[in-house]
Amino acid sequence: MKLLHRTGTAALLAAAGTLLSASLAGLAPAHATNAGAPTRHQISCPRGFVCIYPEIDFNGQPYVKRAVDGSVRHLPDYIRGKGSSVINNSSRTARVYQKDNYFGRHVCVGREGGALSDLRSYQLNDTTHSLHNNDTPCGA
Repeated sequence: MKLLHRTGTAALLAAAGTLLSASLAGLAPAHATNAGAPTRHQISCPRGFVCIYPEIDFNGQPYVKRAVDGSVRHLPDYIRGKGSSVINNSSRTARVYQKDNYFGRHVCVGREGGALSDLRSYQLNDTTHSLHNNDTPCGA
């Protein structure tokens, strides 16, 4: 009888472990913002921020700007004229401009996870000079 009790307990513990593992497998990390698995964009750039990377595909040390803090007429020297990809994890739109003071060619990056992995197709690779964050939708 004792042997049956131990065997039953072991089976119960094994089943509980399997159930717990299956339950935890569906949980997303704390930094994920949507129900599915986090995307590289959400991991790379914090929520509420716009990140400009010096290399395509979000590589290199990014310039990180909290969108609610406003815009930047003249990007810092380490990223100025060097941006190659952008992630916007904020509730505002982000426009990256070719020249200082929001002039020249620009591209708009949509809100909440908008991303451009290669600015070459917009003729803006390595020409980023200013960043304008606002509530105006892209295309407006």
